Amino acid sequence: MSRLFTAEGASGRAMTELGCEETMKIGRALALLLQNRTGRPAKILIGRDTRLSGEILADSLAVGCCSVGANVHFLGVVPAPAVSYLCEKYHADAGVMITASHNSYEFNGLRIFDGYGYNLAVGILEEMERLVTEAPDELRLSGEENIGKKVYEKNAEWDYVRWLIKQIDTDLSRMKIVVDCANGAACGTAEKFFRGIGANTILINNAPNGRNINDHCGTVDLESLKASVIENRAQAGLAFDGDAGRCIMVDERGEVLDGDRLTALLAFSMKTEQKLNANTCVVSQTTNLGFFRWAKENGIVVSAVPGVGIRYIVERMLLGDYNLGGSSSGHIVLIDSTKSADGELAGAKILEILSRSGRKMSELASVYEPYPQIELNVELRPEFSGRWQENPAVSEIIGFCRQKLEGDGRISVRESTASPVLRITAEGRDKDTVWQYAQAIAKAIRDNLGYPEE
Repeated sequence: MSRLFTAEGASGRAMTELGCEETMKIGRALALLLQNRTGRPAKILIGRDTRLSGEILADSLAVGCCSVGANVHFLGVVPAPAVSYLCEKYHADAGVMITASHNSYEFNGLRIFDGYGYNLAVGILEEMERLVTEAPDELRLSGEENIGKKVYEKNAEWDYVRWLIKQIDTDLSRMKIVVDCANGAACGTAEKFFRGIGANTILINNAPNGRNINDHCGTVDLESLKASVIENRAQAGLAFDGDAGRCIMVDERGEVLDGDRLTALLAFSMKTEQKLNANTCVVSQTTNLGFFRWAKENGIVVSAVPGVGIRYIVERMLLGDYNLGGSSSGHIVLIDSTKSADGELAGAKILEILSRSGRKMSELASVYEPYPQIELNVELRPEFSGRWQENPAVSEIIGFCRQKLEGDGRISVRESTASPVLRITAEGRDKDTVWQYAQAIAKAIRDNLGYPEE
């Protein structure tokens, strides 16, 4: 993929790297490509999360779409999976979620779905890239008689919530839970959904102000969720990220259940009920090595995709007709219900398993034990973004640590698609060893490519 788009869409620092002009051109390119395929004006949905830049980027995107004849339907603040679901329900040609997921409010992005709710094909993203960056003259405007209209879908949030409620069959009226909305897109839907399925729901971090999305809350910081679960003697806690695509949970003791553990619980339950297609689940390259060992012991086949991102998991699921996929980050796809990762749905499905088991969350989660894993984020100086691997000192320490861990663990270092950050993941049988290796790599990155540690 090229500079503007990754496999997950466009992203960057709002108003500078991803500003109004770029967003308007993206809208024009998307609308024209859709109209060239269908021969009629496109219908495009736009949803957003709560970050400060979301509304103006939504307006800019709509201007671009309408200026070439497409009709735009605003969904307001809704989770990313809501946009995915509503694309098909509203018979749209595409849907755009304006979000930077788990990143802070300074960043924003555009995640684009096709009319069926799946991620837009890479080939279309590449053609949009060409139009916006290389051939803007081809983004011809419509005449004054062919300008598209703007429509505000007042029932979008409730249409999505009602669909979610229909996916849950278990009475959760005896369950007390804490839900961390990350001051993001779930703030409007989480209360309606979880109370709608009967759970005694305590909401935290559900007062967005445009700047506090993912700020020491949600999946990026679980401390407030842990404390609230223990204080309120809840049976479980759920945390979402800014667009509610991810779900991470904590048990009644405040212990973290990451995406791998949630995927394991779902896989085991679905296999037991003979609902796991081909006894297979699809995972990402960041999935803990302990998951593979656990799956083999329990007769579950694991299909690992090479790339990082929910797109690759969904594509593999469709190719193999599998119905469960997940990643350690908390993205979980239940393809029988949804076309994308849905944090609220995944969390509710886990609560169903918990309710039916009659056990504590900690007891249920003990079925799977991951290898110790260390995750560190190191900020890059802007001039090294996209070329950090060229630094010999950093490459040498990464190679050395990988060689030392070979057979007993692994190390992953990758650049975030939304912000200039290198994400280091080290895992292995011995926690002290992987901690030392992760710290050594982080120090080399700070010394050569980043900023001194405060």
